[in-house]
Amino acid sequence: MTSRLTGLLAPFALISLIPATAFAREPVSTNATVSAADPRAAQAGQDILRQGGSATDAAIAMMLALNVVEPHNSGIGGGGFLMHHDGRTGLLESIDGRETAPAAARPDRFIGPDGKVMPFRQAWPGGYSVGVPGNLRLAWDAHKKWGKLPWADLFQPAIRYAQDGFEVRERLDTAMRAVAPIWADFPEIQKYFWIDGKPAPKGTILKNPPLAALFKRVAAEGPDAFYTGENAKLLAAAVTNAPKNPVPMTEADIAAYQAKPRKPVCGKYRVYTVCGMGPVSSGGITVLEILGMVERFPLAQWGKDDPRSWHVIGEAMQLAYADRDTWLGDPDFVSVPIGGMIDPAYLKQRSSLIRLNKALTTYKPGTPPGAQPRTTALPQAESGTSHFVAVDHDGDIAAWTSTIESFFGSQLVANGVILNNELTDFSLTPEKDGKPVANRVEAGKRPLSSMSPTIVYDEAGTPIFTVGAAGGKTIIMQVAKALIAHFDWGLSAQDSIAHGLIFFNGDGLVLEQGTSLEAMKAPLEKLGHRVTVNRLGLKANAAERMPDGRWVGAADPRSPGVSLQE
Repeated sequence: MTSRLTGLLAPFALISLIPATAFAREPVSTNATVSAADPRAAQAGQDILRQGGSATDAAIAMMLALNVVEPHNSGIGGGGFLMHHDGRTGLLESIDGRETAPAAARPDRFIGPDGKVMPFRQAWPGGYSVGVPGNLRLAWDAHKKWGKLPWADLFQPAIRYAQDGFEVRERLDTAMRAVAPIWADFPEIQKYFWIDGKPAPKGTILKNPPLAALFKRVAAEGPDAFYTGENAKLLAAAVTNAPKNPVPMTEADIAAYQAKPRKPVCGKYRVYTVCGMGPVSSGGITVLEILGMVERFPLAQWGKDDPRSWHVIGEAMQLAYADRDTWLGDPDFVSVPIGGMIDPAYLKQRSSLIRLNKALTTYKPGTPPGAQPRTTALPQAESGTSHFVAVDHDGDIAAWTSTIESFFGSQLVANGVILNNELTDFSLTPEKDGKPVANRVEAGKRPLSSMSPTIVYDEAGTPIFTVGAAGGKTIIMQVAKALIAHFDWGLSAQDSIAHGLIFFNGDGLVLEQGTSLEAMKAPLEKLGHRVTVNRLGLKANAAERMPDGRWVGAADPRSPGVSLQE
């Protein structure tokens, strides 16, 4: 059973009570496009489209290529979320490829011998932080549903990069230097990225023969070549015998992994329908909360250079994140009040807290309808992430965010695969005020994520915009800002993701250094905000449908990424 958009959807009513939501069938596209955070991955996606591949085929090829050329950010040692619009049927579906905690994981995993929560830098490197990877199962399930080309064809660009070599460019060079101090404890990863006792310099051609061989086996045999047999033994051994923080992971943990179809969350923003990932991603709900709270304000009239716009956005952001950190977690383990959090009446009440003449300064979670008593404990944020987009000639859209969490994940390598540190996306504190934290570690559980692949539809139910980002907890705000910039201020997809960002930390609002938002500092401070100006690690990719039906991709100028048309 499906539901069809009629243009009469109540503002922010949940329309995702079924695995797929039907929108208008997409007219045959006049072109196709891809966008990725590295030109070599974008080229892989474009090549697949030119061979007659679908958007899903192109997205899988980009994920695999990024695994090689952007190894510090994402890959098959991690997981991700995929949003897919089928241009022929109008169905919107999503797949959760988030990592899972192994059977040995308990809520006290990150409690040290002294009874205190481990500092992140102690919990991060090594075995404690590794979850069972999900990206390959996600890719396999997506290909079965929406692929056109043979599975093996999608691996060829990545195999070439891993086998023949790829050039170390600025982003990889920066990431290697950032983590180099801790690599002394991880000799295995040094084999791949160090030369003469230090990180390989820019311009070096690196190869990964074990990864190339693994890709060939998975291409020929399917994902079981990764999740079972010799490779599973190597993955389990890397975690169990880690040089730092060794902890059991078994072949059974790895073999049991399954990607899950999830229900997209959708709501209205002005005349548009915005759809994102549901839990265990926090992205879709939190983006919709932000939009729901700012909708009553005339942002289009004020414009992007008016401090009132950024005051309202900043207040909504902090209120929404307070809800996120309290109410969201793995819905297979905790009750998540999805409908309540984006209920129009609830968002109206939350928005009423925003005053134009004064900052709140304190941002407490609300109590959405259907919420069970809960307490708040914050997870860490992922920094090693990548988003990529593909639109094909049939009007299919694939929006995929992939991550291994921090730069080079756990720093562990097995069979050429860098293993994630996603378990540090759980709340490291299992209890607070005597109550269990929703996002605490539990065996088989998926950690909360900020990843926010998003697809937007117009009044007729036609997809017109898609966006996603990398950058930890800033991901949600990057996506919300891009949507406001595009739909309220009329900026192109390219300019909407390039525009400066507002974020926050424990000291108050943070404005992105080197952007027009620096001019907002003094006006926001007059309203009572504490404001700093800092660099933010941002990286978004998007695509928009033009009035003539063409799709045009966009890549963040903060990254080396590109969009390519076909």
